[in-house]
Amino acid sequence: MGICLRKRKTSLIISTLVSSQLLIFGVLGHAAEAPASDGSRDSINARADSFRLNNQYVPPPGEPLHHYTAGFAKILCSAVFVTGLDPVDAAANLGGFISPFDQRQHVVNTRIDRVRQEVSLVLPSGVVRTARRYDNQGCVAHSLGESSIEFTPSIVEADLPPAHSTPWPRGDVLDEDAWPSGVDIELAQRALDTGFGPPEARTLGLVVTYQGRILGERYSDEVDIHTPLESWSMTKSLTGTLMGVLIQQGEYELWQNAPIPEWHEDPNDPRQEIRIGDIMRMSSGIMINAPSDPDYDNSTYADHFYLYTGGVNQYKYAATRPAEYPPNTIGRYRNTDPVLTSYLIRLAVESRGEDYHSFPQRNLFDKLGIRTALIETDTYGNFLGQGLAFMSSRDWAKLGNLYLQDGVWNGERLLPEGYVDYASTTAPAWITDGRPVYGGAFFWVDNDVGDDGIPPSFSMRGAGGQSTTIIPSHDLVVVRIGKYTGASEGGEALQEMLPLLLEALPRVR
Repeated sequence: MGICLRKRKTSLIISTLVSSQLLIFGVLGHAAEAPASDGSRDSINARADSFRLNNQYVPPPGEPLHHYTAGFAKILCSAVFVTGLDPVDAAANLGGFISPFDQRQHVVNTRIDRVRQEVSLVLPSGVVRTARRYDNQGCVAHSLGESSIEFTPSIVEADLPPAHSTPWPRGDVLDEDAWPSGVDIELAQRALDTGFGPPEARTLGLVVTYQGRILGERYSDEVDIHTPLESWSMTKSLTGTLMGVLIQQGEYELWQNAPIPEWHEDPNDPRQEIRIGDIMRMSSGIMINAPSDPDYDNSTYADHFYLYTGGVNQYKYAATRPAEYPPNTIGRYRNTDPVLTSYLIRLAVESRGEDYHSFPQRNLFDKLGIRTALIETDTYGNFLGQGLAFMSSRDWAKLGNLYLQDGVWNGERLLPEGYVDYASTTAPAWITDGRPVYGGAFFWVDNDVGDDGIPPSFSMRGAGGQSTTIIPSHDLVVVRIGKYTGASEGGEALQEMLPLLLEALPRVR
């Protein structure tokens, strides 16, 4: 198709807000008259309307209940066969967004086959939705009416020394040296107790690292330091990291136009102007229906969820959605963008003849000492990089520390120079939308010091209160993972913990 995947320039030019604003208001003619947004729903929608392109929205096919039940089957399968949780508890407490709890009552029969590692859910109509564990690709929801998948699963093993005898972070052995003067260990431990929260928070794992060392950790009785835990949209930041690895390796440039094959079939396709950096700022402008949209239409099943439950080739589905806005003009939190980034990752890895499913382990996880990770796929073996990674709390902390170290690990640069700045800088389209909360590489940002005194931070976040928070001023990473129904209480506990931690730890930058 004449699409160049490889570009051997590894330097990264981070665009400034000023230059991005020139692109928005200078190059795109009608954009110069766009109304300002103050962050309110009405003003956000008015501004978006001024940019909207003349493309028609087509909702996903299929019955919503069938999709919800496929999501439920996948949630139960992963809970039981990846994390090792009780299925009754999982049904009551996990994943309430791709499978709302009120929709689960329609299931008339639940079958859990521990030999085949399969979950089957039967609806009153006789429709059965199934999900099965497939080696390191985790649990996959089968397409409607199907009992198998469209790819050959594989086992990907970590290439690391024994954890029990290897020092952290490559292994499990923790440094027992005394902490530097100025570190209030008693207050720090009290902060961790606060952050774990009450039983209603349903926290599964809490890990805090300071200057790269584990300061403390807490776990529920259901899991331990090695348990792979659901992360939901924290996976997006992992996907952004994997793209950063490919950019550093010379496969892409951050600001090149994204070489999605489907966008190059028509030479006049406006999607050819979308850059990789726009996609990872949730500013691609691709049209879907997502529940976080200010103008969300709940009368149809959201594509945002269909990209988990549709049972189709999700990369092709995302790549065939039309443009709703010009790129880098409107910020919208939509799963198409991390799915498209995952698609680009697969294209690059396979173009150089490598095993796609081994790429994350060999090129990132082995280097960081991550042993517990898996990224679940669709029925075509495509990583669902918008939300289906499982890792232990400790392993998420390692990923956070990679960003504290400017993308360098053990002297090796894994992420391009400037990439951490890209991740932690507020995206221009989100600023002009009046919502300065999203950065690059699928990270959330909080660059203001509020009344709580928390310094600027950036974070990986997922549904259910999952988070990996990075506070550079204190060389601090805080990982909190829990059950979906504990999100509110867990979030409150985390917010109560952070000021205590910052009081206990000296600033280092």
